[in-house]
Amino acid sequence: MALEGLGDLVINIIISKLGAKNAAIVACVNKRLRSSASEEDLWRNFCLYDLDLSVPEDPLGNPASSFKEAYKLWKEAFGMYPWSLVKRIKRCLSVLKTWVVLNFPEVASTLRRGASEAEIEEIEDALGVKLPIPTRLLYRFCDGQDIPESVSPENENLSALGLIGGYCFYNYAVNVYMLPLREILMDTREFLRELSLSNGSTYIVVAKSSLMEKYFFLNCTNGQLYVGTGNLHTKGEMLPCVPDTLIPSGHEMNVCQQTDAMLLWLEEHGRRLQSGVIRVRREGEIRSISLFPELPPLCSTAITNGVRIRASACFVPELSDLQNDKEKYHFTYSIWMNLLSEGCVLDGIYFSSCQLFWRHWVIRANESIVSDVSDEAVIGMYPLLHADGDEFVYESCTRMPSSPGSMEGAFTFVPGRLIDPKGAPFDVEVARFPIELPDYIF
Repeated sequence: MALEGLGDLVINIIISKLGAKNAAIVACVNKRLRSSASEEDLWRNFCLYDLDLSVPEDPLGNPASSFKEAYKLWKEAFGMYPWSLVKRIKRCLSVLKTWVVLNFPEVASTLRRGASEAEIEEIEDALGVKLPIPTRLLYRFCDGQDIPESVSPENENLSALGLIGGYCFYNYAVNVYMLPLREILMDTREFLRELSLSNGSTYIVVAKSSLMEKYFFLNCTNGQLYVGTGNLHTKGEMLPCVPDTLIPSGHEMNVCQQTDAMLLWLEEHGRRLQSGVIRVRREGEIRSISLFPELPPLCSTAITNGVRIRASACFVPELSDLQNDKEKYHFTYSIWMNLLSEGCVLDGIYFSSCQLFWRHWVIRANESIVSDVSDEAVIGMYPLLHADGDEFVYESCTRMPSSPGSMEGAFTFVPGRLIDPKGAPFDVEVARFPIELPDYIF
């Protein structure tokens, strides 16, 4: 009876704080509350907050008559799952999809519609596994990507459309995409045969590179995600991709079913994309998501005499050898260099260009120097930098006996050109950047 004395605005505010489930319960009390609990703006907010829906539509993308109806259709479609988990996974995938639509629409067009319960059960029966609840829900929302397994010169750009992305150095290139259910079935069966695993194995292939070999495996028993090393085919060697401490185990996993490594992995990937830690990079006519970090502390920046050097490293698990104590971990590193608009000023003299001549690297593992290199150029190239010109980017690689480690050094430039120097050579700092085994492996 106390509610009778409250204004409509106050009642609407109170109901909005209750959440969708309690709003539906309140609507059963009387006509006035039913009217307030049926307001379209109220359910618009519920749909936006819980399901990231800005238009009323069902889980298949079909228009709904109202936001209240849309919410009801979603609840009916996913009623067998914990609703808090449904909201979390919808939010995770919305972050990824929104980012690619804005920054890399070519990838957005490869994302498949969600699979049905029947399609998921068919894969589970064929492989003799039960997907962890979070992974099952992920596939209900998005059935991986449509990327051709074989890439011809005519559609070479398709190989760079992986949602997870990758890296390239020398002639080595990796770009990882999320497998649709049909490819999970084929690739998992192939690996069961190749690695001589029994049909009772609970590992399934969930992501891979369409270029050089790189495979990610989900253990359907413990919910952890693994990536193959250089010894995958000979010894079945893998590394966990998510900190084990974040994965529920045993009774806890069976009771809550609120997270697994696939979900944590994709949430972390979304955070890195949103924050700009990793970005889309172009090489020639091909764009891709690059896993080289571009923000501190994983990326260092130094400016010396107008020359800016950025540097970062990325772990390469598929080329690492955990049995080799001297060269256990394989890393690739990326160096960006450019001359700022003010050019370089040496002893009060302005120069609009400078050219690289020499490099010096110091590489450490656990603060012990493992490599000290001085040599001409970088990967056989002598980049010429112009004031306010494009960045010159190059990638190379190194092996480390242990982690963590670091790399730093200096580049020697000459003002003008090597064939026509305008002054004495000068050194440019490459600030120290980390080379270490990451908590999350992509």
